[in-house]
Amino acid sequence: MTTAVTLADEFVEVLFDAYPTYATLLGIRGRDDQLTDYSEAGDAATGRALADLETRAAALDPATLDPADRVTLAVMLELARAARDRLASRQVEYTVTDLFTAPVAELLTSLPMISIAEPDHADGYLARLSRLPTALGDIGDRHRTGVAAGRLPVRHLVAAAVAQLDRYLSNPDNDALRRPEPPPGGPVDVAAFRTARDALLSDVVRPALARYRDLLIAEIEPHGRPADRAGLCWLPGGETTYAQLVRAYTTTDRTADELHRTGLELAERLSREYSEIGAEAFGVSDPAVVMGRLRADPALRWGDGEELLAAARTAIGRAEEAAPRWFGRLPGHRCVVEPVPADDAPGAPGAYYMPPAMDGTRPGTYFANTYRATERHRHISEATAFHEAVPGHHFQITIAQELTDLPLLRRVAPITAYEEGWGLYSERLADEMGLYSGPVARLGMLNEDSMRAARLVVDTGLHAQGWSRQQAVDYMRTATPMAQVEIESEVDRYIADPGQALAYMVGRLEIQRIRADAARRLGERFDIRGFHDTVLGGGPLPLTVLSEVVAEWAVTNR
Repeated sequence: MTTAVTLADEFVEVLFDAYPTYATLLGIRGRDDQLTDYSEAGDAATGRALADLETRAAALDPATLDPADRVTLAVMLELARAARDRLASRQVEYTVTDLFTAPVAELLTSLPMISIAEPDHADGYLARLSRLPTALGDIGDRHRTGVAAGRLPVRHLVAAAVAQLDRYLSNPDNDALRRPEPPPGGPVDVAAFRTARDALLSDVVRPALARYRDLLIAEIEPHGRPADRAGLCWLPGGETTYAQLVRAYTTTDRTADELHRTGLELAERLSREYSEIGAEAFGVSDPAVVMGRLRADPALRWGDGEELLAAARTAIGRAEEAAPRWFGRLPGHRCVVEPVPADDAPGAPGAYYMPPAMDGTRPGTYFANTYRATERHRHISEATAFHEAVPGHHFQITIAQELTDLPLLRRVAPITAYEEGWGLYSERLADEMGLYSGPVARLGMLNEDSMRAARLVVDTGLHAQGWSRQQAVDYMRTATPMAQVEIESEVDRYIADPGQALAYMVGRLEIQRIRADAARRLGERFDIRGFHDTVLGGGPLPLTVLSEVVAEWAVTNR
């Protein structure tokens, strides 16, 4: 019998078949020897499987389902639609960069994070290494297809990808793909594993990556778009592709023009907060002066990477201590803080979170970028830690993984607007919780708000309005107090991953709206711990579904 749960279980299998490394990183074993099939045939097969699931799901009448199954069905349908939209975007053809949104950079980032505890894990990792030449060949063929069809990458991002590969190939002794190792004294023969792994890296993987690098230089980079045509709107069918990606990432039907206007309006409102908090922090209330001080004051830079990491750990510890007063449900383990690996750091964002493996082989980890640490701003450290770790992604993702009464899909659903909306909501929640150490750190919260508001303007500007990279950089320089190194990295991220950056502010605004609505309905009965447990207690949800779930909670608790 076909039910919402059986369809969700089928969908998660299709998802893991298409992205087996994602499954392994989640601690879902059984595909440890597989890599994504990047070929056109692979995409077509995934697309057919998704279409079949959607057809069968559409045959179910939501009115006949209980509330939990209605939510499960809605999650599956949203994810299937979003997955098909992403496949239709053909991003593998033109996404070439050193950021992990590109397929090769993603492999070089994700494979080193795989944990190995059992002989099957070790054998699977070796099999994956042996499959890399085929994957790289398929990716290269897709790039060629893109060039032939006019779906071209951006030239300076191709150059950045080449530079990343050069760093990798020139440093065999510190090869990131040597990082996964079984623990000594366990069931795996560590010496034999190392010998087989190093032989594969030397004889198979590195030559394949060198061939891919040469392909980029000889066949792809010469056809790259200039930086003044960096957006999707410059590609054939780009306007339609961007609209699909906006819908996939935001789980709403908001248009690029609407989102552009929202970003501009938010920037205006934030200027008033800069004035108020800037007067407290620096004794000046002109927002431009406050932003200039944040951007240029050398006292607001880190002394070194260790200082940066120590500050992150302190802020997370403070948040962990306060959390029980704001959450009834807490994650089962603490968050680990590590530096971004050196080879990845130049093209990586300022920080990111890697979820725990559900089999317990890897904890949830907050990676802070210590590359060029003395150029990075200390005032954003606390807001970033609250977003990425506690009470942000670490809480949301770890709690979701621990909801064992839900179908697996509901626990691991990749819904960016929900996940990143919660992360950005957490930055403001931290202010309510009294977690910021002072007005300068609160200005860091505004800094991050400015960046997410600017994303609405810049992402839509690049991909819908035809902005150049320089226009995007100039706008962010005016609208945010970010350091130049961070602005350029951010803009290149938006170019490489169209639509993804919109999800943060769209999700945050919707969570705030849902909370305000629930508070109005419940009045004195509104319980912030109950609200947060409701938002986090159903796993990742499309924003429309989250609104319905919280509204039902409010009715029940009136």
